[in-house]
Amino acid sequence: MEYGQFCPIAKTMELLGEKWTLLILREMHMGATRFSELQRGLTFISPTILTKRLNDLADAEIILRKKISGQRGFEYFLTQSGKETLPLLQSFGTWGMRWARGDVRDTDLDVELLMVYLQRSVLAENLPGDQSVIRFKFTDLEKLADWWLLVKGCNVDICLEDPGQDVDVYFTTDLRTMVACWMGDDSYRSAILNKRLTLIGPSALTRNVQHWLSNSVFADIRPAREIEAVS
Repeated sequence: MEYGQFCPIAKTMELLGEKWTLLILREMHMGATRFSELQRGLTFISPTILTKRLNDLADAEIILRKKISGQRGFEYFLTQSGKETLPLLQSFGTWGMRWARGDVRDTDLDVELLMVYLQRSVLAENLPGDQSVIRFKFTDLEKLADWWLLVKGCNVDICLEDPGQDVDVYFTTDLRTMVACWMGDDSYRSAILNKRLTLIGPSALTRNVQHWLSNSVFADIRPAREIEAVS
């Protein structure tokens, strides 16, 4: 995509303005380095498009592609210019929380993306012992309704099948409620009081979920309509 303008905004959009490109960078800033990891956070992207976008970013030296030693495939890493896209993404997220939150449709509620985010949000150091199991059951889903997060030391894995171990905390809720709680649009306490969320486990873990499961980094940014209502 070329705009034929010397403006730095236009030149930036030539590199970053293609569909999926900024979301690929989002996933890389959150730690994804392999093709499969990027696919997991970008549920609806086709392998062909992902390959093309990665090649374009590598050609622009925004990311670096490295062969995996002794294996097929590549790993992808942010270069200095790639790392400097972080403030840009943060600005987009802030703007989106203020001005685009009212446009979250049911089709935007991606349970696979939510579980990837929840996996990344677990503060393993704040969970007692070396291993914990957290189970999520989404009452409004026919498929992908049951999930487990298995915490071992500092590692957190996602399971779609029962790992066969004792569960420490059970979340039973609908997908929109869990998204709202993690995004900061709702609170766990309010969801429980309104019977939209059932949380079962030791009170030391259920009394303050955010102590071991952090919210979105954008959770404290209020929608513009709330700010305007107060003023």
